[in-house]
Amino acid sequence: MKSQDVRKQFLDFFQSKGHLIVPSAPIVLKDDPTLMFNNSGMAQFKEYFLGNATPKSNRIADTQKCLRVSGKHNDLEDVGFDTYHHTMFEMLGNWSFGDYFKKEALPFAWEFLTEVLKLDKDRLYVSVFEGNEEENVPFDQEAFDIWKQFVPEDHIILGNKKDNFWEMGDQGPCGPCSEIHIDLRTDAERAAVSGASLVNADHPQVVEIWNNVFMEFNRKADGSLEKLPAQHVDTGMGFERLCMAIQNVTSNYDTDVFTPLIAKVEEITGLKYTSNEIKNISEEQDKTNIAIRVIVDHVRAVAFAIADGQLPSNTGAGYVIRRILRRAIRYGFTFLDTKEPFIYKLVAVLADQMGEFFPEIKSQQNLVTNVIREEEASFLRTLDQGLQLLENVISETKSKVVAGAKAFELYDTFGFPKDLTALILRERGLALDEAGFDVAMQEQKARSRAASEVSTEDWSVLVPGNVETFVGYDQTEADVKITRIRKVDSKKDGVLYQIVVDKSPFYPEGGGQVGDKGTLVSANETIQIIDTKKENNLILLLAKQLPENVNASFVAKVNTDLRAASAKNHSATHLMHLALRTVLGTHVEQKGSLVTPNNLRFDFSHFAKVTDGELQQVEDFVNARIQEQLPLIERRDIPFAQAVSEGAMALFGEKYGDSVRAIKFGDSMELCGGIHVNNTAEIWSFKIVSEGAVAAGIRRIEAITSDAVKKHYANQEVLLNEIKLSLKNPQGTLKAVVALQDDNAKLKKQLESLLKDKAKNMKGDLAKEIQEINGIQFLAKQVDLNPEGAKDLAYELGTLGTNMFLVLATAEEGKPMLSCYISKELVAGKNLNAGLVVRELGKFIQGGGGGQPFFATAGGKNVDGIAAALEKAIAFVK
Repeated sequence: MKSQDVRKQFLDFFQSKGHLIVPSAPIVLKDDPTLMFNNSGMAQFKEYFLGNATPKSNRIADTQKCLRVSGKHNDLEDVGFDTYHHTMFEMLGNWSFGDYFKKEALPFAWEFLTEVLKLDKDRLYVSVFEGNEEENVPFDQEAFDIWKQFVPEDHIILGNKKDNFWEMGDQGPCGPCSEIHIDLRTDAERAAVSGASLVNADHPQVVEIWNNVFMEFNRKADGSLEKLPAQHVDTGMGFERLCMAIQNVTSNYDTDVFTPLIAKVEEITGLKYTSNEIKNISEEQDKTNIAIRVIVDHVRAVAFAIADGQLPSNTGAGYVIRRILRRAIRYGFTFLDTKEPFIYKLVAVLADQMGEFFPEIKSQQNLVTNVIREEEASFLRTLDQGLQLLENVISETKSKVVAGAKAFELYDTFGFPKDLTALILRERGLALDEAGFDVAMQEQKARSRAASEVSTEDWSVLVPGNVETFVGYDQTEADVKITRIRKVDSKKDGVLYQIVVDKSPFYPEGGGQVGDKGTLVSANETIQIIDTKKENNLILLLAKQLPENVNASFVAKVNTDLRAASAKNHSATHLMHLALRTVLGTHVEQKGSLVTPNNLRFDFSHFAKVTDGELQQVEDFVNARIQEQLPLIERRDIPFAQAVSEGAMALFGEKYGDSVRAIKFGDSMELCGGIHVNNTAEIWSFKIVSEGAVAAGIRRIEAITSDAVKKHYANQEVLLNEIKLSLKNPQGTLKAVVALQDDNAKLKKQLESLLKDKAKNMKGDLAKEIQEINGIQFLAKQVDLNPEGAKDLAYELGTLGTNMFLVLATAEEGKPMLSCYISKELVAGKNLNAGLVVRELGKFIQGGGGGQPFFATAGGKNVDGIAAALEKAIAFVK
């Protein structure tokens, strides 16, 4: 049975059991501040388990894209080394929200596995929670008794809290679980050792395939458990492992989930992957297998994250995606000898495989391909730079062991991997102090954890029930009661209080728009609201203090000046989106935005720099829509399918409900939950202030509206007057500037000519100072030239022979610069490298640099270090 059929049969089965089939949520979470990525099937349903929202059906089933590479669930370093861990994986799940419980859920699971998929019952083992006295949670007798109807008792394992009590996090819904495991070993292996003894023992062929979690409790901040008002079922079945069992193989990578990707890697590299069925392979083949598994796993994670709107970057979720991709690149670089980008070629295979169930990977294929290709090229350049830096470290090491802290610096600053460092050192007869590396790594992780550490207290519920509503589309003030409060303490923000009110006019951060600020006012006091966020369907008002009387009546007042400014920028973003699609083409899609009271930022897909002419057209288009005074047409709670069929734009990577809100200004119509102006005339004016690249195929425009535009033009007028004044108020300012530029160009040419003449004149004098050391013509000297003149002089002196080693220093305007010239014959014959020389000598002037093996430069900021650098230079030729 093919993997596509397994997925379909699961969804069809649960649909027949009265479950509503819902699409996968995006792999990247944008509306949950507690998680970067969807790391389990239940993540998109948290608000239902917490009782903060009502599901559209009490029975739901889906297949969810999941990513486990950070935090509590982190499988990254296991990926590739075994055959069943993954970064991205699919979780097949069925859910009951206060509907059925154990006596339905467990028979559902058994029926699907044994009657629909026809798995061998004798190979299946189940586990139930053994109980925990400390938690006052008893042995799960009910689950045990249910399983006895289907399996012999020697196939029922009692599991401890670690294995059979599932928790969403340090706080929140949790409960005992019952897992189903399958034994895929040969009959001979099964006869020799019982499968029951290998359950939860990390055996690669005795693996968990399904977990049935029974949500009964809520974990409080003090660690205690309290009963939930309703009982829920949360199940998750690993799709890749299930396919392994169905397709009668012993590795996830031998299933058709991965074999097409592996075949493409084999085609590109000319290397072969060996099935898990083949034993006693060579160490070299094992390394090849691991590298190929890493690559085909990681490309799935990276491709789907990009398709869902998360670009690789240096911070947050983007950094995690970049780290995954770089791990794949370095495994190819080290073990498959791939020195050019190639992983991007796998995206087409992935799109063909999974496009039917996950259309985003098909529609975003070009973008994903281009981003991965550019990231590969960039990191391969970094690896090349890292190799040069490693040479520096090796040359500085006096013993046979390279300090772990030095290797960690290469890893942390330049992304140069530890295992590649260790491999190169072994080839050079050196060893890496791995313990020192691990210490440096742990110290960095500790610093990172400390910086992001958050302590959250339990909610103090003042008004029970799900009574909170958002009234901010119609009101900026409302009479409110506080329904719940809690204290949050973090290293970053200090102590803050989260306040929830019954009727919030405050807009919570979302859709790119920042949260509202304002006040809560009672008869006796005023509380400043410094931000508004949303978590698990609750709108959280953030304050630095609580009201003295939290049970009082309050007036919630939004800061209308800030909100109005944000609304103008948000509506302008919609108009600009339409303008870009009109001017550049309908391939343009929004890939991110930030709307603040001060400005707007808009990221979009486009594969070339937007020209000045095109930017002007976009600006003119938006301003024309402003001049047309287009009224806002807002439609709330319309069916998603209807809105899209009527032309509303839906953004990839966003999670939409069945009912949506559509915002229309003329021909611009988008699904959006943000705050907007009532008429485009309120925007007054729109001005683009910058355009640039964010990543391959992604551009970014920053712009301003309204009062910010007025201020911009006022500043431009002040600047123009200052220019006129400095030019002594000429009649034609532009002509005066052009004339000044012409004069400057002429003087520059004259100066360059004089400096070249000066360099030639200095050549004869300096030639007399050249020393011969070990057959090398050596000179290290500070010269009274600018850096360009020093370069000319170095090349002039280089014509005197084929064994020249020159280091010339300059200090123009107090800025030290070192230039190193080495004859190409010396570079080839003596293994000398000018880039390595200037990087080493650059330390004396508190700087660095690089270049080619025969000529390189280093700049710095310590002129006093020039003498020491020149003195050190002789060490390279002795």
